[in-house]
Amino acid sequence: MASTSAAASSSKYAKHRRIGDEEEEEEEEEAEEAEEELERFDDFTIASSWERFISEIEAICRQWLADGPNILMQKGAESVPSFDNLYVVKRELKHGKRVYCMEYHFMKSAKGKHSYWDDDTHSMQLSFGVYEFLIIAPLSASGVVLDDPESTKLLSSVAIALSNCGGNWPAFVPVHDPSRKAYIGIQNLGTVFTRRFEADRIGSQVPIRLMHLEGLHELFLSKFILSSTDFPARVKVNFSMKLTYRTPEYDYDNEETLMSEANESIAESEVANHPKKQWDDDCSWAEWYSAEDPVKGFELTAIWGERVFEETLEMAEVENASSFDADRWLLHPIVSPYMVDDSIGKFVGFASQLQLLVKAFESSAEAQFLEDFVADTSGQENSKSTVTVPPPSVVDRVMKDLFNDEIGNSNYVEAENKYGRAMKGAPSDSLFAQFCLHALWFGNCNIRAIAVLWIDFVREIRWCWEESERLPRMKSTSSIDLCTCLIHQKLHMLAICIERKKSLSREKGTDHAHEDGISNSVAQNKIRKGSAGVVPSMLLLNTFQEMHAPYTQDALLMTEDMHEERLHAAEAFGNAVGLSGQLERDVLSSDMSAFKAANPDAVFEDFIRWHSPGDWVSEDRAEGSSGWPPKGRLSQRMSEHGNMWRKIWNDAPALPVSEQKSLLDPIREGEKVLHYLETLRPQQLLEQMVCTAFKSSADILNRTTYGGFKLMKTKMDQLYATLASTLKSLQGKSDISDLSDDLKRLCQVFEHIEKLLILAASIHRKLTDAPHLAQATFADYFNYYLPKMGTSLESVCYEKEFTAKEKVGMHERDAVSNLFPPPTANQSWRKVLSMGNLLNGHEPIQREIVFSVIERVSNGHYSSPTPLSTDEQIETHRMYISGTSNDLWVALSVTSWD
Repeated sequence: MASTSAAASSSKYAKHRRIGDEEEEEEEEEAEEAEEELERFDDFTIASSWERFISEIEAICRQWLADGPNILMQKGAESVPSFDNLYVVKRELKHGKRVYCMEYHFMKSAKGKHSYWDDDTHSMQLSFGVYEFLIIAPLSASGVVLDDPESTKLLSSVAIALSNCGGNWPAFVPVHDPSRKAYIGIQNLGTVFTRRFEADRIGSQVPIRLMHLEGLHELFLSKFILSSTDFPARVKVNFSMKLTYRTPEYDYDNEETLMSEANESIAESEVANHPKKQWDDDCSWAEWYSAEDPVKGFELTAIWGERVFEETLEMAEVENASSFDADRWLLHPIVSPYMVDDSIGKFVGFASQLQLLVKAFESSAEAQFLEDFVADTSGQENSKSTVTVPPPSVVDRVMKDLFNDEIGNSNYVEAENKYGRAMKGAPSDSLFAQFCLHALWFGNCNIRAIAVLWIDFVREIRWCWEESERLPRMKSTSSIDLCTCLIHQKLHMLAICIERKKSLSREKGTDHAHEDGISNSVAQNKIRKGSAGVVPSMLLLNTFQEMHAPYTQDALLMTEDMHEERLHAAEAFGNAVGLSGQLERDVLSSDMSAFKAANPDAVFEDFIRWHSPGDWVSEDRAEGSSGWPPKGRLSQRMSEHGNMWRKIWNDAPALPVSEQKSLLDPIREGEKVLHYLETLRPQQLLEQMVCTAFKSSADILNRTTYGGFKLMKTKMDQLYATLASTLKSLQGKSDISDLSDDLKRLCQVFEHIEKLLILAASIHRKLTDAPHLAQATFADYFNYYLPKMGTSLESVCYEKEFTAKEKVGMHERDAVSNLFPPPTANQSWRKVLSMGNLLNGHEPIQREIVFSVIERVSNGHYSSPTPLSTDEQIETHRMYISGTSNDLWVALSVTSWD
């Protein structure tokens, strides 16, 4: 029994154990199944990478919205180049492995309605009719999104972020190939309206239909009308157009070309020898160099303001209409980039050559004599051997031009500027000034070339002296102008000496005297000689005879260094009382001798009354007193004992000027001049050359006809003032090293003003019949160029483009249209397909059009409220078109309600 019960209990225990094991297995299986179910569960509380990307965009947009334009500008928003009213802020974003850049463009101040044709309008604003906008693009070489799903996802991300933060900025994503300039975009307008954007470009083979306004109008209508057969009879479409014309390259030989076309029998040799005419052939600087025309042409913008058309046929009328029917004309000069380019060799003019002359001046102290620079030093390591000199044939050509027999005496036509005489240079038409101007263009204006030219120049001057040939371009009369440089004074003295020398040769062996049949009379057996005529209301004190004025010798001619020598001699005398009489003894003695010859019975007092009335004190105070002799006396200085004048009077013989010894010894003074020129130190020569070259160059430019533009005239006055103040230091014998930087800065200033003056001359010549427009156009460029006109030796970075346009008045349109001469047969043969809107036969280089449709929307029409007020107008469709016959770019904007 016991064994049976034990067996039964053990089997029962085994059964319970199996049941327990099975339950444990079931629990484990249930746990495993539960774990598998947990692994398959998606936890939507954890954000995905796309959601995090949207959240990051939203945070940035919220910050920009909160800051507003003013704070963003304070935080460092950048100004968009060429746009004064547009700024941009940028942020980089990362999504997966791609990095994007999001840009927010905003305006400092709101633009007016229909101002999209303004120059201050960004291409995105013009294309899509927006003001502020976002652009998001990957940071890549092309900057565009090439994958359609990626671009859609990117645009959706921005749209969601803007919707979450309550922003209604339009957002754009660039797509496709960069050359297509394609965009897609979206804008949320409240809770109902959505605006979508799309833009693309046809780069070639534009359909003929789309070259004309009718076809473009139909293209716009097709965007909201299903088929052409559905076109309603009248659809009110707002239309605005901007046409840009560019003047053809002006052919200054056009008249000659037309003549040759009319007469085809002209010889080929004559055509080959016919020099091409330059634009500046009659400008003042044309004798020395030909300047590149800074005005390459003009761009004329004709704008048709907003109009409403209802039929496609009306587009043909607009296309065939004259450009004179446009509401506005704007003119923009196309200025050569060399105007703001400081690269060496880009601009060749007086300024560039003056810089070379300044370098030669710096080298002038290397030798004591000019011949040292000419000497052959090829075997030595010397800077003098590295400079080149033009061949002798060039030297001969320069000398022939300087000493041309056909050129008469210079008239010294000076520029009318109050600062002109403040510079100690030679007059621009004088012989030395012409030498300096030739030296600027002789070789590369190095010190050796200048030395060679000067030595030949002095050799020619000596030949003129020895052969008694007059010096060309020099006056041989009048007094010497001490305000000019010393070399010019010496050449003036030499010209006078040559004439005196010739006169002495003619008078040799003859007794030539000035005879006057009226004045030469016999009085008391004394012969009157050398009278120039009776002095009105003057009688001799003793004889009561008429007083005669004598012929006198010319004033004593002295150059600046001769005056200095006399002053030094006077200081050596130390006699302050008799100094004046001592220095003028020869002149005074000559005048007294001539007076005695013309008035044999004259006394010293008569001479004083004629020669120095201030030294005769009259005592006839009673009115109407006519007694004779007149009551008076000599002044105190003339009455002093031992007076120099009375002593000279007593010693002076009665000789007419024809019998007197000349005050000027032409032989001696001429040789002294030549000695000075032949022994002149290099530094002294270059000092005077620098002053004269700057002055003469400025005078030549100042003779340019530029329409009297006020700004240009002011700048020329400032140039003369700057030249006078800077070059004044050269007269003070300052050290070369101290002057070098000042002269280089002066060259920089000269170049700026020379460029502007050439520009002013070009604008004036092209717009002669529209002087107000010409002056306004120049003023625009002047204000653009003004920041560059500093005195720093470093080049100013000038990346800003010149975009200013000047409004053309109705009375000026004829003058502007003359800038577009009718094309010749050679120019127009290829223009078979035309866009229309021709101006004197020229089609526009670009045509821009804006089509739009505006509809009235009422709140009651929709179940949900709209952000627009009742009966508000909304632009439902807008298309911007830009292009030519070979290029077409279209931007479409469509507003819909969702």
